[in-house]
Amino acid sequence: MSRRWLIFLITSANFFLSQFYRATNAVIAEDLLNDLSLDTQGLGALSAAFFYAFALTQIPISILLDKIGARRMMTGLSLVGIGGALLFAMAHSQGMGVAGRALLGVGMACNLMGTLKLLTVWFKPSSFATLTGVVFSIGTVGNIAATSPLVFLVNAIGWRHAFMVIAGVNLLVVLALYLVVRDTPPDAPSARNQTQPSGMGTLFGGLTLLLKTRDYWIISMGAFVSYGIYAAFQTLWTGPYLMGVMEQGDMNTGHLIFLMNLGAIGGAFLWGPLSDRVLKTRKGVVSGGLLALVLILFILAVLPVGTGFTLLLILFFAFGLIRTSGLLMYVHIRESMPIEMAGTAMSGINFFTMIGPAFFLQGLGMFMQALYPEASRGPEAFTASFILCACCCLLAGLLYLFTRETRAARK
Repeated sequence: MSRRWLIFLITSANFFLSQFYRATNAVIAEDLLNDLSLDTQGLGALSAAFFYAFALTQIPISILLDKIGARRMMTGLSLVGIGGALLFAMAHSQGMGVAGRALLGVGMACNLMGTLKLLTVWFKPSSFATLTGVVFSIGTVGNIAATSPLVFLVNAIGWRHAFMVIAGVNLLVVLALYLVVRDTPPDAPSARNQTQPSGMGTLFGGLTLLLKTRDYWIISMGAFVSYGIYAAFQTLWTGPYLMGVMEQGDMNTGHLIFLMNLGAIGGAFLWGPLSDRVLKTRKGVVSGGLLALVLILFILAVLPVGTGFTLLLILFFAFGLIRTSGLLMYVHIRESMPIEMAGTAMSGINFFTMIGPAFFLQGLGMFMQALYPEASRGPEAFTASFILCACCCLLAGLLYLFTRETRAARK
């Protein structure tokens, strides 16, 4: 196998692990509550730590990735993440757990950007979009691995030993990355011979223009709400909701989160072609998806305790399927800005995308704890949370209707 395909497989495996780690708390939530002596608010803070650290690490990555190179950047940060996984596995308090999850967030923060950077130099531009889609699909499989497969592993060896095993696998992937990956092909022109735009003026001029653009803030709010709510439930709150309110066992809970991710994979392949070839609109698909999420969240809010598996299956699959219409926000902002600002624009959206889960993970925990201190994971607490999330989606969906359509940019 050629080096470029080995690079693709190894870096995709690294991104798989990033997606896996962020989603693990949903199926081990009860273990964390008991073993780390957490309340609902503490559980939310523990899970949010990954996303806060991940989002904030994007700032130095955007500055250093080109200078240090993807190979060294991904290797160094991944070793930090492995240390975080081991610390989390040994945690016996909220503080240690938060520290472990934060180190995991830092460690996984470059896995996507580094992979995309390597794809741009090792593969032809004509194959970049296809390979990017494959990488995202592999990442979603990582989310799926954190559902029923993780339940099997945890039931067999416990959640602490499970994280130690996964950290060991992670170390093997990182060693392979360091030994195999190279930042550029051997026949690539030397970077010093390539013309680079003079940095600071270009960077800050583009950033100023982006921050003055109304659509940037509306699209950012949409990303913040859409992925924030989805990831908050995908990575944590679905577990306590299904096991504590809907009286589903841990295996059925794993299956339902699995199907939620399966819906997301289906949506990743659906919404782009539908937007390009059939509906010919970006904002219509995104705003429609946000408003459809309102309906799903309201249905979840009024479901009776003990609702059967089949209806839950339909709702959670639809949740994943419809949420991925939000991936078009990256396309929408890219088409809304000058081509030379595409990277800055998408990075700006990505910051809000990753802060969203941290906000909703921690915010919903605080909200339920404050509203129902004696029953913070009870039916009434989750009903209030679903209604709050539905209202946020409604506001974001209505605001999105005021963005500019970018059909002309695609002609």
